[in-house]
Amino acid sequence: MVKSSGVSAATATATASVAGVDVGAAWQSAPHPVLVISPSGVVRAVNDAAAPLFPAMRAGAPFDDAPARWLADAHQRFTDPLRSEDGDPVRGPVGDRSFEARPSRAENGDVVWWLVDDTARRSAEDALRAERERTGFLAQASTELLASLNAGRCMDVTARLAAQHLADAAVVVTPPSGRRWTVSFCGPDGQVVRDKAVADPASVPGLAEALRGFPPVPSRWIDPAAVPDRFKPSALGDIGSVVVTPLPGHGVAAGALILMRRSGHAAFNESEETFARLFAARAGAAMSAARLYAEQAAITRTLMRELLPPRLEQVSGVEFAGGYRASNDTDRVGGDFYDVHAGAGPDEESLVVLGDVCGKGLEAAVQTGKIRNTLHALLPLATDHQRVLRLLNGALLDSDHTRFATLVLASVARRGGTVRLRVTSAGHPAPLVVRVDGRVEEADTRGSLVGALPEVTSKTASLDLAPGESCLLYTDGITEAMGGPMGEELFGEERLRSALSECAGLPAEAVVERIRMLAAQWVGTGRHDDMAVVAITAPHHAHLSAVDGHTRGRYTA
Repeated sequence: MVKSSGVSAATATATASVAGVDVGAAWQSAPHPVLVISPSGVVRAVNDAAAPLFPAMRAGAPFDDAPARWLADAHQRFTDPLRSEDGDPVRGPVGDRSFEARPSRAENGDVVWWLVDDTARRSAEDALRAERERTGFLAQASTELLASLNAGRCMDVTARLAAQHLADAAVVVTPPSGRRWTVSFCGPDGQVVRDKAVADPASVPGLAEALRGFPPVPSRWIDPAAVPDRFKPSALGDIGSVVVTPLPGHGVAAGALILMRRSGHAAFNESEETFARLFAARAGAAMSAARLYAEQAAITRTLMRELLPPRLEQVSGVEFAGGYRASNDTDRVGGDFYDVHAGAGPDEESLVVLGDVCGKGLEAAVQTGKIRNTLHALLPLATDHQRVLRLLNGALLDSDHTRFATLVLASVARRGGTVRLRVTSAGHPAPLVVRVDGRVEEADTRGSLVGALPEVTSKTASLDLAPGESCLLYTDGITEAMGGPMGEELFGEERLRSALSECAGLPAEAVVERIRMLAAQWVGTGRHDDMAVVAITAPHHAHLSAVDGHTRGRYTA
């Protein structure tokens, strides 16, 4: 047994035993460093593997003088009788290596510290932790970037995330329009500023290549001093390291990302540049998707501009009003449509067209557009309804589309204090007329639908509207609206007539709103077909105006 008094290292090595086992045989030649320390903190022995780690440690020397201060503190805690240390391992550095130390008690009270080099394991754990953090950041970035299809907001999010996690400051640059670039800056304060910059792409090393989608230039090749001040966030200060990487898009680069670190901070290493490219790939995809969405939205707005309903007022002393509701409340267009074409002069007839194309949604809307355009081309023949319907029928039969349509044409003109109409139905519900006394009459017109048969037949009816009387053109989406208390009953023509009788003497817009409101209440949240109505009213006091004061009224949906 090792005596409690100090002994020479050689003697300790030769004669010390731990738990009754000969020291030399048990641990002197162990592959792991081993230290034997007395409860009072005196070094008893140092094995061969520990000697190179602790060259100044000698048997009999105080353990407090050891270079591994963390191990000396752990030994003091372990041997303190007032503490209840359970012998859990402790970790700390020795030189440039990391070790895990585990204590065990010998029979004489000495403490044997077994040290295991865990540098490689700790390095692997740190790398795994860093990779998990990076993966978590990329997931967070993807979520935030895809939360909006606004191109400007995607730029700002990209700059903010990059400045928070990848660098001291970040700049996002989109491809220039002429010499003006849209730029989002984010500095160390986390505030994002979007601005327009005028510059030459070649003024920033690697930027022109990144905007064309070429691989990034290594940061060690970029001189931070060459970055123009217009691309530096004001709060950044001197730059010590720069990374310029493309933001890949769908076929073309969505822009470029410039990362900057302050002078005095560690320069970007190869691993960080690679991770920056992974982030840039996600950011570029989100920015490109937002830009494509913005382009598609702009195209849609342009194509639908003529389809949106204008405010119909008076044309040549006649009131017009129209309303439309698509079968899907998220749609803006469908298979029902109406047009109001003003006459060339105050005494000329205006042509009103209301129709219903077979089907719903965008495909039906495409057919309505073709019908609209065809009817617009046939306006010089508008006085002859039968001829117009024949020519339209031929055009539809000659097209590749197999959709048919029902129509009602109304030629309208004011003659003195009376509004005179000629109405022709082509497979469409006949218009209804509400008189001043509330009586509702059906126009005596009928005909075959267009786009289905080689020949169309039709009958035209003439009507006169006294002041305060209205003629209602409607599609079957109104009368066939399913709803009611049980949700299984049609709105029907009788309810439509009853509602219309209450509109005697009302202006055209009030008539339309009344019918639309009742139909909407009837269907509630249930499914329904496209609905369209047009009211033609002889006003009590007529005056001449354009559809919206200065243009011709025209609506298709």
